[in-house]
Amino acid sequence: MTTPNGPQGGLGQGFPGSQGVPGGQGVPGGQGFPGVQGGQGVGAGADPAAGDPLPEALALVQGAAEAGYRLKILGGMGVRVLCPDFPPRQRAGQDIDLACLGKTWRKVAEHLERAGCEPDKRFNNLNGHQQMYFTAPSGRPIDVMVDRLSMCHTLDLRPSFGSASPTLDPADLLLSKLQIFELNPKDAHDIFHLLSGVRVGPDGTRAFIDTDRFGSVLAGDWGWWRTVTGSLTKLPGLLTSQPGLAPPNPRFDPLTQAKQLHEVAETVPKGIKWKTRARVGDRMRWYELPEEVGH
Repeated sequence: MTTPNGPQGGLGQGFPGSQGVPGGQGVPGGQGFPGVQGGQGVGAGADPAAGDPLPEALALVQGAAEAGYRLKILGGMGVRVLCPDFPPRQRAGQDIDLACLGKTWRKVAEHLERAGCEPDKRFNNLNGHQQMYFTAPSGRPIDVMVDRLSMCHTLDLRPSFGSASPTLDPADLLLSKLQIFELNPKDAHDIFHLLSGVRVGPDGTRAFIDTDRFGSVLAGDWGWWRTVTGSLTKLPGLLTSQPGLAPPNPRFDPLTQAKQLHEVAETVPKGIKWKTRARVGDRMRWYELPEEVGH
């Protein structure tokens, strides 16, 4: 299929028959939270005694909910909550990545301090309306995004706060990974786990990847569309070269689900702004390369 008024040409090796941009370069559920799969929120193979960060993250989110404020878990730990049956991706010194709403950021900061988290006061005073840093009681860094996640693209996180889930909605969690222009094994691992454990489209009472939300983000911004479709197209080659990126015994075939999302991206109606930027194509860079910020 051809995206309306979009650039022509193959997307590279991946999903045969798709039309789009040439090249394809570079391109467990916690207790107390309804609607989340799993049991204790730690996941298969996790070892709390070895310093697993997920119970601490879930406790902070649960405490905020009890205080009347919503925190959401991002990143690989969010993937673990949604896919508790798969072996977790853990590393020493792993950060806790959270998100909150801009209208509550001061109250969330107060809650985290009451929970024993040490704030980076200078950074938070200057940037708290956009991002906050803390150190958890365990010594782990905590990074709190406020309203938006800005990396290669900017993702508005506010739609995810309509649910009581401790994580971002699955579509937003997946978009937060697919938006990365230079995919690394960590991010590819999380993408494959999400696509192996969470259905694309409604799945009864389970969490699911909302194709309306997914499509609306890509339809509103050609750059988003370009990066995400490029990332989806790279998945078959990545899995061939690194089969361990996908979990054992998946609930769903990740490549079939990736192809379904690619079709959503191709067929969702695009606006004039999208079509105008599409005419420029790759001649102008469409993504940012974020730098790690020390704190």
